Amino acid sequence: MNNYTNDAVALLKDLIAIPSVSRSEEKAADKLGEYLNKWGLPYGREGNNLWVGCQDWDNSRKTLLLNAHIDTVRPVNTWSRDPFRPTLEGDRLYGLGSNDCGGGLVSTLQAYRILLNKPRSYNILWVASAEEEVSGENGLRLVIPKLPTIDVAIVGEPTGMQPATAERGLMVIDGYAHGVSGHAAREEGVNAIYEALDNLLWLRDYRFRKSSELLGATKLTVTVVESGTQHNVIPDTLHFVIDIRTNEFYQNEYVFEFLKKKMKKCELRARSFRLHSSSIAADHPLVRRCLERGMKPFGSPTLSDQALMPWPSLKLGPGDSARSHAADEYIAIGEIDDAINTYVSLLEGLFL
Repeated sequence: MNNYTNDAVALLKDLIAIPSVSRSEEKAADKLGEYLNKWGLPYGREGNNLWVGCQDWDNSRKTLLLNAHIDTVRPVNTWSRDPFRPTLEGDRLYGLGSNDCGGGLVSTLQAYRILLNKPRSYNILWVASAEEEVSGENGLRLVIPKLPTIDVAIVGEPTGMQPATAERGLMVIDGYAHGVSGHAAREEGVNAIYEALDNLLWLRDYRFRKSSELLGATKLTVTVVESGTQHNVIPDTLHFVIDIRTNEFYQNEYVFEFLKKKMKKCELRARSFRLHSSSIAADHPLVRRCLERGMKPFGSPTLSDQALMPWPSLKLGPGDSARSHAADEYIAIGEIDDAINTYVSLLEGLFL
């Protein structure tokens, strides 16, 4: 391993050892700040988000952003190890957040350090964001107004170092059906379950017409249904949740209004419209650079801070998305080393 890979692994071990579940990242952000100070990188901080620019900043140039998040999900109960104890076994470093998104965090940071000392036709900016796992108010959204104009971004989510040039959007809808309570032994009341039944069956069977080459079809999935209090009472309310994953052909606002027209017996409330599908043009210089290096663009079904970015972006990072949010999560040291080298090779000499 070279010195940059050693630095990446040392930082990642320290971060794994600090619980940093979404909205509780303060100590992890403090630790990251210690490393930035040690490496002579003056940084800004807003909440638990940190960012560093370049010493040769030129407002006349375009700007590339490298980004990854410092927060984690809560550990599942099936871990066979202490999720907050970084454990190196062979080439694998185990620990919560090692794959999602610690590997991308430390790899993008080391690539940033290397690129600072190389000729560039663009400004480079590195941002570590909080609350990514919950799309929180105090994550990337909090820091975007503090940043200079961004022209393109790489998000270091685990993609096996293949470029995810499109990403599904997300909208969560709470649905409510209303009835009238009564005694189940008598023919009285209006059953809220039956009121909702036709709508739920329609949701199960409906397919959106426009399918994306990279993302496939927009998907509707009912994930929660709650109703009733006891066996002999006709339920007067039913609550259900719809998880909606949109492709680039359907904006969240359109899908919501469409569902309201189709589901007239139910009341629908969207939790948010802001997590839209995102993509980057196939002829963007950064995408072309990926293709020149034999990388294979794909569409990602999972959401990231990319959904909050108002500029072109793609996901590219070490690790495997299948390891994310799972027990015994790990990142391979070789993956970190390869990611650092790949980022540098990809971005050195890039013209935006």
